Amino acid sequence: MKISDHLKMATSALLSHKLRSSLTMLGIIIGNASVIGMVAVGEGARQATAQQFEALGPNVLFVSLSSTRIRRTLSSEAKPLLLEDAEAIGHLVPNLKNIAPEIHINHLITYQDKILNNSITGTTPDYLPVRNYEIAKGRFINNIDVQRNQRVVVLGAEIADKLFNHQNPIGKQIRIKNITFDVVGTLAKKGALFDSNQDNKVVVPITTAQHQLRGWSSPYGVSLNTIALLAKDQQSIDAVKFQVQNLMLLRHGTSRENDIKIFSQNSLLNMVEETNAGLKQMLGAIAIISLLVGGIGVMNIMLVSVKERTGEIGLRKALGATPKDILGQFVLEAILLATFGSFIGIGVGFGGVIIANIFFSLATSISIPSIIISVGVSGSVGLFFGVFPAKQAAKLDPIIALKSY
Repeated sequence: MKISDHLKMATSALLSHKLRSSLTMLGIIIGNASVIGMVAVGEGARQATAQQFEALGPNVLFVSLSSTRIRRTLSSEAKPLLLEDAEAIGHLVPNLKNIAPEIHINHLITYQDKILNNSITGTTPDYLPVRNYEIAKGRFINNIDVQRNQRVVVLGAEIADKLFNHQNPIGKQIRIKNITFDVVGTLAKKGALFDSNQDNKVVVPITTAQHQLRGWSSPYGVSLNTIALLAKDQQSIDAVKFQVQNLMLLRHGTSRENDIKIFSQNSLLNMVEETNAGLKQMLGAIAIISLLVGGIGVMNIMLVSVKERTGEIGLRKALGATPKDILGQFVLEAILLATFGSFIGIGVGFGGVIIANIFFSLATSISIPSIIISVGVSGSVGLFFGVFPAKQAAKLDPIIALKSY
């Protein structure tokens, strides 16, 4: 028989039992919808994370001390991270585009009757390009502000809204640690990175933070919390990391590499992507299990179908149909059930992704490979689980089969 004849007979057999065919496809539909939905959520999370890291700043590295080393610096047993370290890195390490030393202090911020407890960042003008911020209004701190210990402040978008209730804050004054600061600029919105709100920034000149807000200094000089570095390009990151590590070990007189922590956003992104990849694989495995369960349902219904159609099989064999013809028809029916189920499941998956985007603001992204894999697996499931019932049908003795009429 021609494949077109097999296709017509298989389609006719499935349409003659619409309810049974629909229920058989249900497991395949759920499995395919799960594949599309789960992979879309995983891919959306990956893309959202990548965008967040891109907002942090391209080619950025961060230098800090380990928690063990910090405890030793507090007891004056070791040098803290110093402003001199940042200056040395800027002078001696090539392939650096910008460098921004940072001091972090927590203080109360007040404006009229509003009071906020927030972290204050003392830094230099290079903080803006290193951390990939943009100015929304006004200006950023400049070298004159740093040289003169000016009491000026730049506010993140969220802090500005909380203090000034969406009014223009430029030219107004706030108080930090009961010291008056002039608001000279606001930062454009960036959003959150993990549990860190990038719009919750309060930035002052590093000298002002050290001499007027912190009020103390290390015996070794101005101590820092972090040094942020911006490499010239992606290819320079590993070389910069190696050179900074060696320079810091030399300056701090320690052979313990773990004392100095240097990490890049790429290493963090790779770590997060590995986690997301593992999550996607787990979700994909769960969805494939759903497909296999659906395949077992196909086999079960096809076995029932063989029992019900014993007389039909005997009559076809008596009229000259070969075991190969019978095998082909039943295998094709199983494949059609799985394939139609997969297409419906893909539609249901698309619908679920759209609903998740609209009503739940869930980051999702449709993956074309997941659709191809889903259809391929569904067809394979139909073929695999359809072979056994088809063989049972092909093996029937036509005389015994005709007795069922």
